[in-house]
Amino acid sequence: MAVAPALWVDGRPASLEDLAHQALVNYGAFTSFRVEGGGVRGLDLHLARLEAESSSLFGETVGEAVLRDYVRAALAGRQDAWLRVSLFAREISNRDPHRVGRPRVMVGVFDPPASLTGGVRVQSQTYEREAVELKHVATFGLLRARRTARQAGFDDALFVDRDGRISEGTLWNIGFVQGDVVVWPLASMLDGVAQRLIHAGLTAAGVPQRTEAVRLPDLTCFDGVFLCNSATPAAEITAIDGHVFSGAADMIGQVAQAWRSQPRQTI
Repeated sequence: MAVAPALWVDGRPASLEDLAHQALVNYGAFTSFRVEGGGVRGLDLHLARLEAESSSLFGETVGEAVLRDYVRAALAGRQDAWLRVSLFAREISNRDPHRVGRPRVMVGVFDPPASLTGGVRVQSQTYEREAVELKHVATFGLLRARRTARQAGFDDALFVDRDGRISEGTLWNIGFVQGDVVVWPLASMLDGVAQRLIHAGLTAAGVPQRTEAVRLPDLTCFDGVFLCNSATPAAEITAIDGHVFSGAADMIGQVAQAWRSQPRQTI
């Protein structure tokens, strides 16, 4: 059954004032995840992300128990959905940004999105997100990069830092396959929850992994590439710019299984 999109703030339906503030003041952070059968893979990591973001951006944490209460209230018993949990403070504005204190929590409930099926072609772009360690709401650069890539005939954009190191995609992390080894790029990036779950699953399965700087000229060293986020645990990237990969379907299948092997945690 379809989920009617709903927005809740601190356990109550969002007010016009809440929505107007977020439309006009671009300061906050969020995390998003899939609810399956009433549980969430990596829920503890998502909650820890929100607590770290709350402390960093607002000077005070919300509290894991409170976050769970707000999520449960928004779900209203639904067992399957897509959630975006955002932090904001109506007291912070462009004119008066100094306020320190616990932020409000907005929970958006939506239909679960379909996962990407693979065959993704990406365009490399030199770009580094501001405050890269935070999943913040300043997404102008990400959307502009994706628009630019699609206008050039690609599906999405892949970011390369000023030192030429591949870092991350617009809304996802990237991994490389070399034989039976998964290689994670060494660069400043968001520490994605899906990436962390995959790493844990591959470790438990005994699949070799390493982290190293990867640059565009190094692409010929790899058999395959995949992207991962909470909506799509593993989708094959078939080309970066003009370089087409030979394919590593079996290994990327192991990556997807590594994510699935992580237990769903009760909200």
